[in-house]
Amino acid sequence: MAEHDRRGEVRPAADEAIAELYAAHWTGLVRLAWLLLRDDLAAEEVVQDAFIAVHRRWDTIREHQAAAAYLRRSVVNGARSGLRHRGVEERYVARQQAEPTAYARHTEVSAEERALQSETTTSMIGALRRLPQRQREVLTMRYYLDLSEAEIADALGISAGSVKAHAHRGLATLRDRMEAAS
Repeated sequence: MAEHDRRGEVRPAADEAIAELYAAHWTGLVRLAWLLLRDDLAAEEVVQDAFIAVHRRWDTIREHQAAAAYLRRSVVNGARSGLRHRGVEERYVARQQAEPTAYARHTEVSAEERALQSETTTSMIGALRRLPQRQREVLTMRYYLDLSEAEIADALGISAGSVKAHAHRGLATLRDRMEAAS
């Protein structure tokens, strides 16, 4: 059932709108979260949390067309939070074992991961992982989600010029690393 906003325009009800957003964006958002987190369950959880937040705040979102951008921003922020939490876990485990170890979450190989493995080489993913976080986020959103510079800027809360700079630096670093590896 549709509602009317302050200007009298028809606005979809929260449940209906979230169902449409879910159908249109779930897969891409999970892919984005997975590329940032490299963990199936954590990626799905981050995306679920983003949809819950949009549903909860639906009445305060002025333009319902902006909800997709809000979802992307929420997923990126949730992934950042997940990475920070993982870092805390890794430091805790390392202290408990009194030797430096890399604590990695192991999950079953998903269909998305198998598809990514067939599209990219292990060395490219390794080189991408070694990029600074912002460059990695920009390149991931640009080449795996096919987002425009404006959409990336909106999702990351930075200017379009910063997106260009991060993309340029990240690509130059990847090119150098891939040439050195071959």
